[in-house]
Amino acid sequence: MTPILATSLGFGDFAIIAWIVLVFAGASAAYSSRQSGLRRIEQKLDALLKHQGVSLPPQAKLSEEVQQLARDHHKIEALTLHREQTGLGLAEAKADVEDFIKTIQ
Repeated sequence: MTPILATSLGFGDFAIIAWIVLVFAGASAAYSSRQSGLRRIEQKLDALLKHQGVSLPPQAKLSEEVQQLARDHHKIEALTLHREQTGLGLAEAKADVEDFIKTIQ
């Protein structure tokens, strides 16, 4: 008994599917690499600012989306989004969001 897919798709079809998978995998890897590089640059910049004694206002640390979630009293969603965007741990993200919330109250 032969599989149905193997009899209905030819070699060219499998080649096209493989090419599409490779293109998307490569694009995903490039995006991931770029995000990782940006995170490293942000961490270095934060370290330089801290070393120089420069502190940013709480709203400068958060994206507009995170700020809007915090304003709308969606603290957990704001924390989750801030962690995804910055790669911070839970404690750091929570401190950033709570500092922002204190400034708007």
